[in-house]
Amino acid sequence: MDKELEQTLVLIKPDALRNSLTGYVLSLLSEYHTGLVFAGVKIVHVTKMLAAEHYAEHRGKIFYASLLDYITGAIHYPGAPEKQRVIAIIYQGPDAVHKLRAIAGPTNPHLARDLKPGCIRALGTVAPLKNAEGEVIGERMDNLIHASATNPEAKREIKLWFRPSDIPPAMHIYATKESPCHYYYKNGKLLDTHESGAVLIAAPGDIVWESDLIALEELQRGQAASTSLDSIVAKYLINR
Repeated sequence: MDKELEQTLVLIKPDALRNSLTGYVLSLLSEYHTGLVFAGVKIVHVTKMLAAEHYAEHRGKIFYASLLDYITGAIHYPGAPEKQRVIAIIYQGPDAVHKLRAIAGPTNPHLARDLKPGCIRALGTVAPLKNAEGEVIGERMDNLIHASATNPEAKREIKLWFRPSDIPPAMHIYATKESPCHYYYKNGKLLDTHESGAVLIAAPGDIVWESDLIALEELQRGQAASTSLDSIVAKYLINR
């Protein structure tokens, strides 16, 4: 990848929004401090599907359910769905992944305060997880922001949170392709014709991620796909 075009995903999480830290976070991530520019930005009401795909690597872990509640805003804005959102941002420029991980700091806020007190996550906290009996069984990192850890992770996450149409064409660094036909989604199934309640994923001529199109074609043929249907669909259900 051309280092000048490297991209990474940042999520300003519900706890940062709840504590009015958005401006502070954006100031630390500004072009002045990083040399990076915006390639895409959106305010997202995070669905359970999107949350589950974002944290897919943690499925089955003791803190998984709490992670979903955290990123969807259910923990910091209980009973207030109109406030349950994150800010998703694509930053582009030289060494984007490394630069933003350094500014974010260690995943654990306690370590962040000890090892890098000026970083963003130093303002976060660690929340205990308890079972039905009130016993502590784990912990959840309320660490204010997410920043992609590697270039492959950034590629997967950007395609999960953003459609090509959310990003200026001149700033596309991942392959795109025109959809040759209609694709719809309903109740966990991929359809090629419209049904009541179905969501349009792509129409002929729409620009989609090439990897998504390959997976859609594989699924349509009944083959195993490298990308899950939920991972493809999640971005199209954002804010619907």
